[in-house]
Amino acid sequence: MATVIVPAHNEANVIQRCLDSLVNQSDLERIVVACNGCTDNTVQIVRQNYPQVVCLDLSIPSKVNALNEAEKHIASWPVFYIDADVALSDGAIGQVSKGMRDKQLLLAAPQPKIDVSRSPWIVRQFYATWLRLPYIREGVIATCSFVISEEGRKRFGKFPDVIADDGFVRSHFYAHELGNIDEASVFVSAPRTLKSLVKIKSRARLGNMELKARKLGFDKPEPQYASILPSLLFSRHCISASIYIFLVFLFRLRARKQFQNLDSYQWEVDHTSRQ
Repeated sequence: MATVIVPAHNEANVIQRCLDSLVNQSDLERIVVACNGCTDNTVQIVRQNYPQVVCLDLSIPSKVNALNEAEKHIASWPVFYIDADVALSDGAIGQVSKGMRDKQLLLAAPQPKIDVSRSPWIVRQFYATWLRLPYIREGVIATCSFVISEEGRKRFGKFPDVIADDGFVRSHFYAHELGNIDEASVFVSAPRTLKSLVKIKSRARLGNMELKARKLGFDKPEPQYASILPSLLFSRHCISASIYIFLVFLFRLRARKQFQNLDSYQWEVDHTSRQ
């Protein structure tokens, strides 16, 4: 049996899709929705439509604080940490739990399924290459979810005040201890504008820079693209690979500028995928 934690800040437009994908899952004991600093009706939606869910109404608009508060209500392991704007495939809870036991994983995630149907061409080209990168398919990367075993959760204390909570968690595990579970899927809506893509990917890059500067987690090498990107550039995927490389350069440049004023950074959200 498992516990699911869903941090939610003003997620009225998407929270029902998320919870509808969870409430009928087998092997699930408890769902905790940690509403944090909501100024919309997210709390009302959860409490009125999902009485079986533990709903926390927290005044502080902080995702990491929401995670820490929600962990006080863990009923069983493993624990699934799921963003409010995604949905899990049928049976994903049991499949991931079994996969972690079978593979002896401490950290896992479902395979990401990115919906680009309402995204512009350039965003679709970016994800076409992004999804081909081996470390995306294998390493609990950008799935908007992660799953930790009871043993794995002992690796760190409370969630610190960082931008990249998922990156912080991942930094505490080695490659052989983590992985995606092929049988399960997490459905993620891609940004509907290039501007929104730049926002969220710059934020991810900035979050990794913050973790490195603060020396949080294990000292591990950066992922290497040398084995895959050159072959994509000289293949029928050359256009999407070229766009990917250009955009990654843009993300890094923007994140470096933001890092210079990290203390005043304002959390950037992709509102387009929540419409």
